Amino acid sequence: MTLEILTSDLLSDNRHGFFTRRGGASSGIFHGLNCGTGSSDQTQAVAVNRTRVADAMEVNPEALVGVHQVHSADVVTVTRPTTERPRADALVTNIPGVALSILTADCQPVLFADDEAGVIGAAHAGWKGAAEGVLEATIEAMIDLGATREAIRVAIGPTISQRAYEVGPEFFDRFMSLDLENDRFFVQGEGDRLLFDLPSYGLHRLRAAGVGQSEWIRHCTYSDPDRFYSYRRTTHAGEADYGRLISVIRL
Repeated sequence: MTLEILTSDLLSDNRHGFFTRRGGASSGIFHGLNCGTGSSDQTQAVAVNRTRVADAMEVNPEALVGVHQVHSADVVTVTRPTTERPRADALVTNIPGVALSILTADCQPVLFADDEAGVIGAAHAGWKGAAEGVLEATIEAMIDLGATREAIRVAIGPTISQRAYEVGPEFFDRFMSLDLENDRFFVQGEGDRLLFDLPSYGLHRLRAAGVGQSEWIRHCTYSDPDRFYSYRRTTHAGEADYGRLISVIRL
């Protein structure tokens, strides 16, 4: 099966893609393009999947650079192709031929580009990383490489949408302690449950940081099992593990 690659018009000058699960070599609960080396999927299947992604991005597999994601605001500046995966949740580079990659399964995959400066970035932004400032940290790291805030364009890829993201009152209280205006990202659910709008929160943080343009490409990972892996959907189904989607950008 052919790979399915979603893109954003904001990043059309850069080779990039939010890859769905279609077109991969994995089977069983991982069926499709599982690119998560930390999953319990067969190592060879994941390697085949990642090679297919590298081929689609027109880079060697070792140039498909990633990080060991830990829900932090830490950013790595990539200076060369490497298979090392430092503990962080975002990457930036100004080196042509390096493809920055992020893995997700409900969290926001966020791709950044400043074409004038020749600087790109990629971030893994779940609620914790977004709240702790991983998006702003990525922007600052790009600026350190010569990007300008107003020239940066950003696209958020497939992520869990508000209608599927049920949280408890303690989650709401945590966000309210950060900023009383965060109540705009919640609507009432059943009983004491609330529904949190993660992509709107991400866009709010990006726009407050002053980027030139930003968008969410509007796909919900939880609601479309044929195309996307979802940690929350897997949890609700009682499955043992879940696949990871990959999102990539290169100069």
